Amino acid sequence: MCKVSALLATRGPRIYFIDANATVLDALSALECENQSYLVVVHQGKFVGVFSERDYSRKVILQGKSAISTLVKEVMSTDLPIVSSDDKAEHCMMLMNAYKTRYLPVFDEFEFKTVITINDLVKEAFDDEELAHVVKGVIGNGWGEDAYMGRSRIY
Repeated sequence: MCKVSALLATRGPRIYFIDANATVLDALSALECENQSYLVVVHQGKFVGVFSERDYSRKVILQGKSAISTLVKEVMSTDLPIVSSDDKAEHCMMLMNAYKTRYLPVFDEFEFKTVITINDLVKEAFDDEELAHVVKGVIGNGWGEDAYMGRSRIY
């Protein structure tokens, strides 16, 4: 079973930051410019959360807020579980499933390193039969076609 450190070694460094006091509009512009789905939120150089497209849709659009006046720190995700580079990919997948998140901050010795994403794990699953089994289990428990079909009916 692959460790987070191995996943990160194959992916390479790619961390896109935004200040917690930036507006959501600034964050959306950064997401578009970098073709990303999330940004690492920092305050005074320290990790404080993650801002994602999901945060925008659920905490700005659906709440009737304005992207121009809402600050990233008001809508970012701060309650994400964290992992270390020694954790296994299977553990990350289980955490993502349990917390219904697509992003896990990676810390080593209390120092922020990066974020591991669901995409990182899915790519790894293609090469790792044991992880592929876990991914299939997660998809079958809420992230699969049934869950998608249930949501599509409300639109």
